[in-house]
Amino acid sequence: DDDDDIPQLSSHALAALQEFYLEQQQREGMKTSQGFNQYSVGSIEEDWQLSQFWYSDETASCLANEAVVAAGKGGRIACVSAPSVYQKLKEQDDKDFSVCILEYDRRFSVYGEEFIFYDYNHPLNLPENVLPHSFDIVIADPPYLSEECLQKTAETIKYLTKGKILLCTGAIMEEQAAKHLGVKICKFIPKHSRNLANEFRCYANYASGLD
Repeated sequence: DDDDDIPQLSSHALAALQEFYLEQQQREGMKTSQGFNQYSVGSIEEDWQLSQFWYSDETASCLANEAVVAAGKGGRIACVSAPSVYQKLKEQDDKDFSVCILEYDRRFSVYGEEFIFYDYNHPLNLPENVLPHSFDIVIADPPYLSEECLQKTAETIKYLTKGKILLCTGAIMEEQAAKHLGVKICKFIPKHSRNLANEFRCYANYASGLD
């Protein structure tokens, strides 16, 4: 029989696969039936291979509100590798501010002109229309807990910001964050939708509402 050479899934594996596809279909169905909000946190799922871990809804809201206050009326906000904050900002888009998202993951290009492709390995490789010191606040969450990643992301942050910086990264990066960006640790403890092994903290270089 020619079919003998075709690998067969065990009944258990097949049932698990069918359950996965069913859950996926249900999720897609829910998105459609609920008048799906493309800006809700989690609307684009985490890709762990890209070291993506979304904030909890409460943390994303808190950071977004802080960014709005810090930017001021008519302010410009840049979210560098911090898409869940961007999404929360877009949920309150009736307020007087503008926002851009700088991301390596091209799935976020669904957000149109506000999406800027960004690779931290090339920190100043930005479109010509992204002018230096053109954002009132930059909120950044470097994807990796390494000094190299932080140092390169810091180049981008310093190019973009008029002065204010809000950084989210591991507690172990406190010394490097101070060295490269002059930021100090805040009392506010950010949380993720899935618990991370590393302790995570926020840092700012101005008197923020996160203390």
